[in-house]
Amino acid sequence: MSTDTRAEIMLAARAAVQSHGYNALSFRELAKEVGIKSASVHYHFPTKGDLAAALASQYTDEAAAFFDALRESTQDHAQRMAAYTAVFRRALENDNRMCLCGILAAEYDDLPAQVRGEVDRFIAVNTRWLVEVLAERQPRLKAKALEAQALAVLAAIEGAQLMARGREDLKAFDQVIAAYTAAGLFG
Repeated sequence: MSTDTRAEIMLAARAAVQSHGYNALSFRELAKEVGIKSASVHYHFPTKGDLAAALASQYTDEAAAFFDALRESTQDHAQRMAAYTAVFRRALENDNRMCLCGILAAEYDDLPAQVRGEVDRFIAVNTRWLVEVLAERQPRLKAKALEAQALAVLAAIEGAQLMARGREDLKAFDQVIAAYTAAGLFG
């Protein structure tokens, strides 16, 4: 089996999870979509948990790389936050999909431990970056207050995404983000 096959499986699985969640992952459906046998999916990912953990790990690594690039590309707080929220908006633009780890978090109790660990890591990576960005803007805030604000920002964006998805209304996402920005939540 080639690494290309593994990448194709992960791409199809990512779309499935972002559209329908962890519980909708089916090796049979993935195999059909990729044009391979179900056993070939199992060759790369022995269990559904292994596949979901690999997806969440890759997704988190991509987010961390994006944050590093964003920090290097601009020093302007408003631009950073706009770029950050735009990532979540793009998921909606892509067939009304959700943030991969956001939709997995909604199914947290049903996830195997290794997937939960990757979802937790995604939240930690986001929170850490947001704390750094918010601290630059609000240097007098204590660490606990910054972390609470960072979690509120992430929850607000994930919630805006969920609400917009449920309404199939991308403008709703924009309106909610604009309201949070005007209220000062984003620093």
